[in-house]
Amino acid sequence: MMQLSEIWIYPVKSLGGIRLPEARTEERGLEYDRRWMIIDENGKFLTQRVLSKMALIDVKLTDQGLKILNRNEPENVLTVPYLPVTQQPRTVTIWDDVVEAVTVSDEADQWLSEQFGQKLELVKMPEETERKADPRYARNDENVSFADGFPFLIISQASLDDLNSRLDAPVTMQRFRPNMVITGSTPFEEDQWKAIRIGDLEFGIVKPCARCILTTINPATAEKGAEPLKTLSTYRKVNNKILFGQNAVAKTLGTVREGDSVLVIQ
Repeated sequence: MMQLSEIWIYPVKSLGGIRLPEARTEERGLEYDRRWMIIDENGKFLTQRVLSKMALIDVKLTDQGLKILNRNEPENVLTVPYLPVTQQPRTVTIWDDVVEAVTVSDEADQWLSEQFGQKLELVKMPEETERKADPRYARNDENVSFADGFPFLIISQASLDDLNSRLDAPVTMQRFRPNMVITGSTPFEEDQWKAIRIGDLEFGIVKPCARCILTTINPATAEKGAEPLKTLSTYRKVNNKILFGQNAVAKTLGTVREGDSVLVIQ
């Protein structure tokens, strides 16, 4: 029997993830997932691809807002209220998309700029901002958060186990930044799925996830290496893209919980 074994959100794009026992699903993705993003002076999004040290910045959900801290300086904490304070409009660029966002707080901008040694701003995506998922794959004109392309990323534990059986040093699932991890399947069985039910909710599987250099950054140390892309490229390369995990959209909204049963319905 297949089950939902892990639920992850990444409130600030490319910063540390948070594992949750349950999460609400929204059209854009799990609640709080990638609703915030760090931009440079030109309004362009930044990720670990450029600033690998982002891997060392952890994020926690608290009653007061997001708590953001450097793992190596746990006493140096930034609190980001869920409702932005400054709310200055910013036109931001994420991949090929240009969308409207708002600034969060001067304190957040200063803290992040000090951490990375360059002028940065933290922005949030307002509810009214529309950023459409790729129309070639979207099912119902879905909006997406600041995630790379789609609202949800689903990976099976068996696929990671298969990869680790080929690696000299195993890697954790966190390399791949999934939203939902599923146990009880065979390796890469998710490649065949078109729709699944998790608990009471239905998700459409829209396309495989093409993986980038970010997977070669160790989330615990921010060090870069060749793996796991080097090994994945030997058996998961299709049309020059290395595939691992499946992008998904929500067909129904509600709450997913660790331990929910998973059923393939198409």
